[in-house]
Amino acid sequence: MRRNDREAEFVEFVAARRPYLRRAAYMMCGNWDQADDLVQQTLAKLYVAWPRVRRDGREEAYARQILLRVNIDEFRRGRNRERAASDQMPDRPAPDDFPVEERSALMDALDQLPTTQRKCVLCRHWLGLSVPETAAELGIPEGTVKSYTSRGLARLQELLADDQEPEPVGFSTIF
Repeated sequence: MRRNDREAEFVEFVAARRPYLRRAAYMMCGNWDQADDLVQQTLAKLYVAWPRVRRDGREEAYARQILLRVNIDEFRRGRNRERAASDQMPDRPAPDDFPVEERSALMDALDQLPTTQRKCVLCRHWLGLSVPETAAELGIPEGTVKSYTSRGLARLQELLADDQEPEPVGFSTIF
């Protein structure tokens, strides 16, 4: 395949999946600017591996894996430790069918979860990955994924109940 064709396929993939990757990055780090940085780093690494990844047909899974690993690397470097209060709230409008107050409460509750619990919950219930896929993406055992997801969901329900939510908010209604 010619280089121009490969680049055109990469550009097409980026145009179609960048918003998804950006939302996933935001859910991981809680900051739109940092999410943009994570996506940019992810796409740069994906571009280098594009011929091989495209040949294997696992573009999206590979992009998610890079995104998760880039986020872990950034967290370990400490860039994720200090956040301004204004970074807690999303700067994007909520969907019309989901009240801003509920979305804000969910984002605040997610922000209070420990990092690995938040990633497990997001991978399982927002990205729709299976337990084995989540374990592979995060590099942890399947049992750990199950327990962290269970604890994370329980904690979300507690946090949202504290805000006098009548019932826990499901991820499928948000995104």
